[in-house]
Amino acid sequence: MPPMNALTDTAVRNAKPRDKVFKLADGGGMYLAVSPSGGKWWRFKYRVDGKEKLLALGTYPDVGLARAREKRDAARKLLADGIDPGAARKAAKAEKTAAADRAVNTFEAVAREWHGKQSISWAPSNAARILRRLEVDVFPIVGALPVGEVTAPALLAMIRRIEARGVLETAHRALGYSGQVMRYAVATGRADRDPSGDLQGALPPCKVTHHASITDPKAIGSLLRVVEGYEGAFTTKCALRLAPLLFVRPGELRGAEWVEVDLDTAEWRIPKGRMKMKAPHLVPLARQALAVLRELQTLTGSGKYFFPSIRSGDRCMSENTINAALRRMGYTGNEMTGHGFRSMASTLLNEQGWNRDAIERQLAHAERDNVRAAYNYAEHLPERRKMMQAWADYLDRLREGAEVLASQRRTAGT
Repeated sequence: MPPMNALTDTAVRNAKPRDKVFKLADGGGMYLAVSPSGGKWWRFKYRVDGKEKLLALGTYPDVGLARAREKRDAARKLLADGIDPGAARKAAKAEKTAAADRAVNTFEAVAREWHGKQSISWAPSNAARILRRLEVDVFPIVGALPVGEVTAPALLAMIRRIEARGVLETAHRALGYSGQVMRYAVATGRADRDPSGDLQGALPPCKVTHHASITDPKAIGSLLRVVEGYEGAFTTKCALRLAPLLFVRPGELRGAEWVEVDLDTAEWRIPKGRMKMKAPHLVPLARQALAVLRELQTLTGSGKYFFPSIRSGDRCMSENTINAALRRMGYTGNEMTGHGFRSMASTLLNEQGWNRDAIERQLAHAERDNVRAAYNYAEHLPERRKMMQAWADYLDRLREGAEVLASQRRTAGT
């Protein structure tokens, strides 16, 4: 039976405040509470298991008399079905909050937050590469999932899709990044565990591959002559000429900035923020390297980078430029890469008998003691200066076609 309604719109509108809160009953358990300050609230009084409860139905005039009655009637229907309307409202509110949390704390949202915090200590190129890998391979599969609901099967589907493209190493990396994101989610209270650990052994191991490199002296001479004849962009040609002379990592070369180099002291000091091992690195410059840099300086010296992007001087040369130039000159990816100039130098300098520690330091390989690495970037510097000049002279002779014994042991002063 419907409740007998006692109030009218006029009575509600004209209800004046008193010294204390008073109630105007309507019917069916609903009333209007009027406070001394003039506020008016709709309330629904009901009982569950003999216990009296109140349900707020809104404030007047935002909720008018007719709307308040609709809310009361809906609550009475729940009661008729044995449901506590107050408890039902709390449950609905909790679900709405949980849904909002899930929308905010998706895997993608948490991954971007993780990336933003971690990338502060990464080289910009590495940060961009990791974000791109997440965007291309990970987010399309698990990005929309609430991070707390990401499961091992979901991650497995993601890496299987990558594996099917024949890029096993990329699949391993994607799983590794996903695991780091999940562990961050656990640490920040948005997930209970990292399911990536359950996938140990799900992917076959990667075969260790080395960057393709030319180490035969005669073939190196041929490569250097082809570089001299390169007809592409002048900045690209300079990068190709400097790569074998300096044998730094490709990212360190293409991101080189003019403020880092001192042509008068013949030194290039790369700050730790641009180094893979996060320790500053000093590159002694042979006469040949200085000559190339002085040529290059006339073209790009007024800007930030040795090798600015053709699209914007605010960015450096693309990471694909050197390899693309090598392909244009006829060298396949199985024959030579931009990174291969490091292997070339390492192999031959060791064969020539130079101090192994000096070679490793010049290659900026990992230093076990991080403190030692930070303060000893100039270690073996006198020998490294001699080595870099002797290496440049050796490359000149190879380019000119002179016969050189690659295994000849060099001593200080030769």
